[in-house]
Amino acid sequence: MAEILGKTSFVSSPWRGNNGQLHSQKRVSMVPNTRSFSSDMRRSFPSLKLKSQVLRSSSFESEFRGKKIVFRVNRAISNRVNSHFQTSTVSQMTLGLRKTQKWWEKGLQPNMREVTSAQDLVDSLLNAGDKLVVVDFFSPGCGGCKALHPKICQLAEMNPDVRFLQVNYEEHKSMCYSLNVHVLPFFRFYRGAHGRLCSFSCTNATIKKFKDALAKHTPDRCSLEPTKGLEEKELLALSTNKDLNFTYEPKPAQPAHQEVAAETTAPARPSSDPLPLPSLTPNSEVSNERTLTIAGR
Repeated sequence: MAEILGKTSFVSSPWRGNNGQLHSQKRVSMVPNTRSFSSDMRRSFPSLKLKSQVLRSSSFESEFRGKKIVFRVNRAISNRVNSHFQTSTVSQMTLGLRKTQKWWEKGLQPNMREVTSAQDLVDSLLNAGDKLVVVDFFSPGCGGCKALHPKICQLAEMNPDVRFLQVNYEEHKSMCYSLNVHVLPFFRFYRGAHGRLCSFSCTNATIKKFKDALAKHTPDRCSLEPTKGLEEKELLALSTNKDLNFTYEPKPAQPAHQEVAAETTAPARPSSDPLPLPSLTPNSEVSNERTLTIAGR
């Protein structure tokens, strides 16, 4: 402390005592701009170094041997501390934003993933082989989809061999139009050479429909034929959609010579046998079948 006082400047100020005589009182003030004082103070008072990183400026007074000592220290926050504080704050905010998950991203199992494009959907179905694939069409703003999602995740966890593909309706609206998906939530089941097994819409109240379809088509099946995936008319609809980057070449038609060969192998009808003629009565079975076929379209 003596070393510090030796580097201070003393300013005397007059004062009057009880007898009216002038006396001088020494007022000690610390010079804040000297480097030696700053270094000495930090060595003598280590706590001042920590406080100088927190407070910008402050002053305090103390008494030493009956004399008033005024300390004025410029406590400026260093750029290093300020930049470190800003970096840590930004990193914490970034981590907080990354941890926020959307409702359709919560509870996902390893056998669940979201489809990114029409080509991704087609390739995923073709590469599944004989495994059962469930395509889940949902929308972020669909309350029924949000309520049903946790149960779908539980069923996916209970059936690890089944693949679940999620199609976001808002991001792939044009693709859903081509696939004739107009109600949500909507599900389609596919497997191997059979292609589409079933398609239906269900909610949290009718989850039994989904469980029954899953139990019906879950047993393993082996097929020697290639995987079918989407139907050909659906593939054509996707390829003709200008909003989608998807191309499809239709399968070549059966050659004409094979049809001619099939006709020649058929047994010839004897000329003596009369040819059957269709009935011309309006109430015949033929007319009824045609009516039912047209009505079914």
